[in-house]
Amino acid sequence: MTEKEMYLQGWEREFQTTLKVLKAYPADKLDFKPHERSRSARDLAWTLVAEEAIVDMIVKGQIDFKEGPKAPATMKEILAALESTHKEMAPKVKALSEADYNSTVKFPIGPKQMGDFRKADVLWMMMMDAIHHRGQFSVYVRMAGGKVPSIYGPSADEPWM
Repeated sequence: MTEKEMYLQGWEREFQTTLKVLKAYPADKLDFKPHERSRSARDLAWTLVAEEAIVDMIVKGQIDFKEGPKAPATMKEILAALESTHKEMAPKVKALSEADYNSTVKFPIGPKQMGDFRKADVLWMMMMDAIHHRGQFSVYVRMAGGKVPSIYGPSADEPWM
């Protein structure tokens, strides 16, 4: 199995888990913020859509983190955007040649600083960043009164025994 195949399998598995966590969130509490400096649940969920969209920039070799579209009003719309974006991005990664997958792209390394990174490494990093934000969101699920699904193992709300 190639590294790209491992990435694609992991990305698909994590995507399915992310859908499960987002679907567990009480849809009527998207304005919830656990702290005044925290993002709303809506904005944090929308970050997961943005993570998927960044894949297109990585594939094209041009990363620009300009302001994207605002989060829609409903969780249904967020989930639809996440699913359609993932469905659009996965074939683009699959189509990368090994040479392009291993080529470099400029990526932020600090304030107003860009550095060269292998596209593969940026793809892995964006997947890990999405996992991080999904973890944050799982806390929002609990605080908003939802039931946290199993992610990598049982949860208090979804025990395995």
